[in-house]
Amino acid sequence: MKIYDLSQPLNQDCSFWPFYPPFEVKYIKRKAEHGVNAQYIMTSNHMGTHLDAPRHFVTHGRTIDQIPVEWMWGPGVIVDVSDICDDLALFTPKDLEARADIRDGDILFIHTGWHKYSFLSPEGDEERYIQRHPGPHFSICDWLLKKKIHIWGVDMISTDHPMNLPIGRFLGRGGLEHWQKVRAKSEAKFGKKNMATLFPDSAYQLTHNALFPHDCMHVENLGGDISRPELHNKRITLGAFPWNFKGGEAAFCRAVAWLDEDAKPARRAAQSKPAARKRGK
Repeated sequence: MKIYDLSQPLNQDCSFWPFYPPFEVKYIKRKAEHGVNAQYIMTSNHMGTHLDAPRHFVTHGRTIDQIPVEWMWGPGVIVDVSDICDDLALFTPKDLEARADIRDGDILFIHTGWHKYSFLSPEGDEERYIQRHPGPHFSICDWLLKKKIHIWGVDMISTDHPMNLPIGRFLGRGGLEHWQKVRAKSEAKFGKKNMATLFPDSAYQLTHNALFPHDCMHVENLGGDISRPELHNKRITLGAFPWNFKGGEAAFCRAVAWLDEDAKPARRAAQSKPAARKRGK
């Protein structure tokens, strides 16, 4: 059994979610003066690899400390959709099921490859990571609930597509107008006439609004070893472990995978490997 770290590093240089305060850290004691090194941090919960609890969007929703430990680890899959994920790409439940055997109650992590653009990565590109990441079609919400999945996650800054977030709807309005640039790229990719169908108003932050009331929660900003091909599309053991944060609406977490190196790929026997879709239009 081998263990893999699926977490992104975190410090004051990391990108943070728009409109939220950044991660701040400073020394409050130094060894030369005080005989010990000690640091003080101030931050929001929504940067780095973190787990969102239902309380993030639901007034009386479950908090981090109320999540059963049994939900935080167990059987699951890391589904690799990086072959169909370019800027602002959409992926569907059908794309996921074509690649792996996803079972009821699994922990599901989705590898799009986008973590390589996170700030501390050698290929880091903050605008691309935040403004042009891929995302699921909104139909994933009903599918996740039917699958009875409690914890899923992505290697992106959000589980929603940018067009279903402030990023594509109003980020920078009255200033740099980032949202207009994101929308223009999306219209060029999907066709202007299709935007209302693919990204209806009802889909706004839907992976948060529709899933949290049903205790279906997610990890954002996965990374680390998640690109390792030996982890993809096969039955493995996954975990996401936040600190026991009393009343927490979210918390930093360490996400991990355990691999039985004799495990078989979890692709459905009746299906061959899906052909890569052309990127772009």
